[in-house]
Amino acid sequence: MAFEIDIGFDSRSGKREVNEDFAAAMLPEPGQEGMGAIVAIADGVSMGGMGREAAQTTVTSLVRDYFATPETWDTTVALDRIIAAQNAWLAGVNRRRHPVCGLTTLTAVVLRGQSWALAHVGDTRAYLLRDGLLTQLTHDHAMDHPDFQHQLLRAVGAEDRLVVDYHQGELQVGDVFVLVSDGIHGVLTPRQMAKLPMDSAQAASELLVQQALQAGTRDNATALVVRVRGLLDASLNDENRRALELPIPGRLRVGDTIDGLTVTALVADNGINVLYQVRDSATRRLFALKTLNPQRAHDAEERAMLAHEAWLARSMRSGRAADYLVGLAQLQGHSPTAFYLLYEWHAGETLQQALDHKRRLTLNQCLTAATHVARALGRLHQQGVIHRDIKPANLHQGEDGVLRLLDLGVALSGREPQATRLLHAGTPSYINPEQWGLHAQGGEGVVQPPDAGSDLFALGVTLYQLLTGGKLPYGEVLPYQSGRYFRDPVAPSRHNPEVPIWLDHVVLKAVARDRRQRFETAEEMLLALERGASRPLTAPAPTPLIQRDPTAVWKIALAISVLLNVLLVYWLLFLPK
Repeated sequence: MAFEIDIGFDSRSGKREVNEDFAAAMLPEPGQEGMGAIVAIADGVSMGGMGREAAQTTVTSLVRDYFATPETWDTTVALDRIIAAQNAWLAGVNRRRHPVCGLTTLTAVVLRGQSWALAHVGDTRAYLLRDGLLTQLTHDHAMDHPDFQHQLLRAVGAEDRLVVDYHQGELQVGDVFVLVSDGIHGVLTPRQMAKLPMDSAQAASELLVQQALQAGTRDNATALVVRVRGLLDASLNDENRRALELPIPGRLRVGDTIDGLTVTALVADNGINVLYQVRDSATRRLFALKTLNPQRAHDAEERAMLAHEAWLARSMRSGRAADYLVGLAQLQGHSPTAFYLLYEWHAGETLQQALDHKRRLTLNQCLTAATHVARALGRLHQQGVIHRDIKPANLHQGEDGVLRLLDLGVALSGREPQATRLLHAGTPSYINPEQWGLHAQGGEGVVQPPDAGSDLFALGVTLYQLLTGGKLPYGEVLPYQSGRYFRDPVAPSRHNPEVPIWLDHVVLKAVARDRRQRFETAEEMLLALERGASRPLTAPAPTPLIQRDPTAVWKIALAISVLLNVLLVYWLLFLPK
């Protein structure tokens, strides 16, 4: 469903000569939809006529600067940084203008993804109308006394350090947010406001102001109404919030039920994540349920990583890469009581299972798989996503004939948790030399982070393995070992005579020790696979011994030295003088 909101605004000076209230709303520019929308209202405090200026500058800077903050920031962090900067500026201005100064209240709401975030200072108010019930979201920072009820305890610009109230919650279609100044909530009760029709945000805001004026308000009357008519997919913040709020399911056995899903099989358990096959009791459809191992239930980093996987899978669902990934399931009326991911279930097997059962793929099947994965990686890389774990075990051949990529658990998107970014992820035998700190000239160097080239190297290793029936170009690397790249790989045709020379060249280029000899993009590799023998690649040049092993010269020198010393000893001891 597309993100859709209806915004209405009305403001009147009432019995006062000057209207010192100010309100604004701003929607995202194309390409910034993930930032959501922001609305804010402020009530300036009259001290020498600067209240209007304080309210206007505070609201304007907030709604404009919000969209200049990084999308990776949490909403409350972005709001806090902007409000703190505005407060520092306004407090400095007030010190220079004293006793003429301007203060203001501030109430702002950000609607982002499937959640809302609120920032509040002063006595403007925000209400949430949901299912006919009006709930006040803010607390007035004012004197709790009838004679001093307009005396503020907190205001923007009053002091160098400002304490702001922040609240967050889940967003639902049909929610109505009502932001009002004290000229309205001072004369209208929540029950009166809840009875007003909210079918149109603009009509509702005008009606609120009109009702306040008729009730005899002596202050400025301003109302800002926001109706939520449609939601975006869950944002990363939404997923992180759910990951922290919902419990991790306990160990499930076959026959156990969770949220109407019956466990039919335990598919995998690697000690961190557990994968079950489950059946929906209503539709009888099969799904894959992925969650954390119960022993990892209190690991906040693992929760964040699984939340990132959920967000990334949902983000890819409507993109160009959707056809190449196993999609998250969408169940009507499904409200999970625990934190888990529910994927579509596809019958079939992974390519690793085919290798384990000694079923060698035909040459056409290997080419089709490699072409499909290269195209999928191209789509992922175009969206800034690095898979990081391409291997036969993560390539699933469905009974419907579609090859799909599995497991985005360690993928990089630019918004992944720090634990994911720092993790030396992937399967050791498929990791490119740069991630081990090995460079083209041989020896050890700076460890390079994974990039698109890392996925292409892993695809090259995977294709080599499929063509040769399970052999690896540089041998198997166990989890506690580092990669070994002391020799150039043997051509696949040496293990499988059916492999043509042109394909030898493609595979050897993909897994070359020197990254400068490899494919730079997935599209380049895809083109080489599709052209085949019609426009074959040249064979990669063999790596000189000095690059494969920088100590080779010293080893050779040592061997020659030892040989000369042996000959000298032999001559001294046995040859006639």
